[in-house]
Amino acid sequence: MLMKHFLLISLAALIGLMTYGTSFGAGSSDNDDSSSTEMVDVDYLNGKEEAYNGNYRAAIVYLKKSIENNPESADSYNLLGYSNRKLGNNEEAFTYYNKALEIDPRHKGTHEYLGKLYLNLKQPENAKKHLAKLDSICFFGCEEYTSLKEAIDGYGKNGTYRKY
Repeated sequence: MLMKHFLLISLAALIGLMTYGTSFGAGSSDNDDSSSTEMVDVDYLNGKEEAYNGNYRAAIVYLKKSIENNPESADSYNLLGYSNRKLGNNEEAFTYYNKALEIDPRHKGTHEYLGKLYLNLKQPENAKKHLAKLDSICFFGCEEYTSLKEAIDGYGKNGTYRKY
């Protein structure tokens, strides 16, 4: 009976860990893993929404406010890099991506987006360095790795280059 009780508790713990482990980062290219006990960063959430809706200038305004309140937010710096990259502000994008990696060297979204910036600059070898980094971070694979791999694989096919 004790062994059966132990197995049930172990199984429940395993299911809890699997559920907890898959709930973070799903479907996003940032490492947003805030919990309900932390204060919600409305500026970050608004900036993220604006960025992913293509409103990059509005996103930048919100994300800069987010950083004023939370200067150690790798997610906010990553999305500032993303928004600037999409606007063609490559130097600003590099600055923000580098800051995100300074805060969190394993930030999956930043490695993906930095790789895509290198593709925009026709530097696929540098993009492949970030793909290798994602390969080491994403032991069982991840969306960011797959997205950057597809971008690298499609880079320069038929003599065309697409903006990422």
